[in-house]
Amino acid sequence: MKLKDVFLTASANMFRSKLRTALTVLAIFIGAFTLTLTNGIGSGISSYVDKQVNTVGEKDLLAITVKTSSSSSDTPQLYKPGQATGVASARSAGSTGLLTSKDIATLTADPDLTNVEPTFAINPDYIQGLNGQKYKLTSSEISSGAKLDLASGVELDNATSTNQLILPLNYVSVLGYSNAADATGRVVTVAVTDAFGEQRTLQATIVGVQQPGLVSSSGMSFNQALRTNAYDLQATGLPPAAKNKYPEAAAHIVGDLSDSHIQQIKNKLDSMGYTAQTSEDLLGTFKSVISAITWVLNGFAIISLLAASFGIVNTLLMSVQERTKEIGLMKAMGMRSSRIFLLFSTEAMLIGFWGSALGVFIAILIGQLINHIVSNGILKDLPGFNLLAFSFTASIGIIVLIMVIALLAGTLPARKAAKQNPIDALRYE
Repeated sequence: MKLKDVFLTASANMFRSKLRTALTVLAIFIGAFTLTLTNGIGSGISSYVDKQVNTVGEKDLLAITVKTSSSSSDTPQLYKPGQATGVASARSAGSTGLLTSKDIATLTADPDLTNVEPTFAINPDYIQGLNGQKYKLTSSEISSGAKLDLASGVELDNATSTNQLILPLNYVSVLGYSNAADATGRVVTVAVTDAFGEQRTLQATIVGVQQPGLVSSSGMSFNQALRTNAYDLQATGLPPAAKNKYPEAAAHIVGDLSDSHIQQIKNKLDSMGYTAQTSEDLLGTFKSVISAITWVLNGFAIISLLAASFGIVNTLLMSVQERTKEIGLMKAMGMRSSRIFLLFSTEAMLIGFWGSALGVFIAILIGQLINHIVSNGILKDLPGFNLLAFSFTASIGIIVLIMVIALLAGTLPARKAAKQNPIDALRYE
């Protein structure tokens, strides 16, 4: 019997007991359906988190702050001369240390770091747009290499001398613009108050509008020129020593970006009195939790598939028993045991294929429907977030995995069929 004949015969044998085969396929369908959905949820959330990490900065970027004791500590802490205090950035919540020019020089001299840039503590008063209304705002530091999720426009240009900002989506309508595209390219007024209590204003161009996300906020993203100009106005009247205080510094890592190397640098900075975070650190815990949940859900799906594999064993054992005389006749006519083994193994794989293919296909259809419903419902404030993401490679992988499980499950009945004695099989009643 040729391979083509083996395949056609196995396909025909599946329908000898339609109900029994259908129930077995249904059991595999449920497992494949569940596995596809849980895998899709993990992929969808991970993809969105990765995109949000990119809005914070590249992997080689470190956000460095002064390491200070928690303000909630009941133990009195020694004062260290030269360590300034003040309002820290959002990233170092709970910290009150500010970097000084000496700290920046120390970090710049570190051979493992390059392009060390201090951030400015800017506290703008308001932003004024097309309709003349003034709204409170905060400024968000955007690290070099960060890729914001934009609804319109382009990224900030830190090389230009033109004041630029990226506007959060929720500010578009209140400033008098019809949509994100309408706001892009418009000039707005930003106000700050200096040390004398005098309010000063400067003009800036909206170059983009940012979508809301996990790490985005109501803060405006300023380019280097706008940050510098706003800080200079705000610092007017301050003594020189008070100006050179920074809540945070951004630095790029020199050398390879392996986890071990990055950890070594972070440990070294820790021993020097600094705290360093990568973009992965900001959402790494969240990703770990999601991955753990996805693995647990996938585990339940695998268990259901293993349960379905016993259905395959039962179906094929019953088939072997019902076709004992037929097996004996095939052997009497010269069919080798290996071909009989292949025949029943192919039948097992076909059951696995149809159950998994239908499960994956239906799961993808329902997943798209779920995406449509939740994107217009509970996830409407997170545009671009697809709760379930399906890839062709992952879908094929699930089908192949289930076919392998089905093949292994079919080994026992296939082996039993192949070892049948032709004489005893022909006499079977």
